[in-house]
Amino acid sequence: MFQKILVAIDSSEVAQSIFERAVTLARAMDAQLMLLQVLAVDAEGSPAIPMQPHVSFFPPFDDTAWEAYRKRWEAFEKEGLKRLRRYSEQATGEGVKTEFTQTPGNPGQTICKLAQTWDAALIVMGSRGRKGLNELFLGSVSNYVMHHAPCSVLIVHPREQTESPPAQMKEGEVASTPT
Repeated sequence: MFQKILVAIDSSEVAQSIFERAVTLARAMDAQLMLLQVLAVDAEGSPAIPMQPHVSFFPPFDDTAWEAYRKRWEAFEKEGLKRLRRYSEQATGEGVKTEFTQTPGNPGQTICKLAQTWDAALIVMGSRGRKGLNELFLGSVSNYVMHHAPCSVLIVHPREQTESPPAQMKEGEVASTPT
């Protein structure tokens, strides 16, 4: 059914859960994976742009601060590629054909564009669980992708990422809930 699965991964704690869900689907459907990390200035773990307060509209950049930022950004990129390689090797080791890419840009737009050009049948991504004013002001990449993607989208919600499967019960045991 889904022969090509695009997996949007970032540097968050939930990325591993998203990746595992995608690998499970790919194995079950004999699909291939494309792992994507979008490099964005506002992404989790991304270095902050050095700004100094100033009365003009455009704050001046200190050369030393800018150089330090550039080095932190390069380290951010290298760490992302290292993570993508590790995930790719893990999926390949489990028999799933996998490739990866790291692209700078707007996360929602970049995910949708790659899904279209790569001809993805499914996008697997996480959700930070923003609601209300946070979603309004900070935006929601998953909401954007759900409304603009050229294919189906599987959103792995934060509560799904932290829940553990129920333990197996032995014959004769009675389930109880704590009070």
